[in-house]
Amino acid sequence: MTSRRSAVFMLALAAFMAFEWIMLANNLGSGPRRATAFYVVHYVLAAANVVFAAILAWIGWKAWKRSS
Repeated sequence: MTSRRSAVFMLALAAFMAFEWIMLANNLGSGPRRATAFYVVHYVLAAANVVFAAILAWIGWKAWKRSS
């Protein structure tokens, strides 16, 4: 059984991860021009991390509901 404190931590971490990687993806266009591979790799990383954040948020939400 997950504690409420752990559930809050998972939800906060998921929100931070989503915010951080979405902002990175939005800001990739600014700055010097780079090779296409750089953008592809970073967009794939951003997408994967947003998916991980969604999964972590789902787990955290289920833990929050179970702990109450």
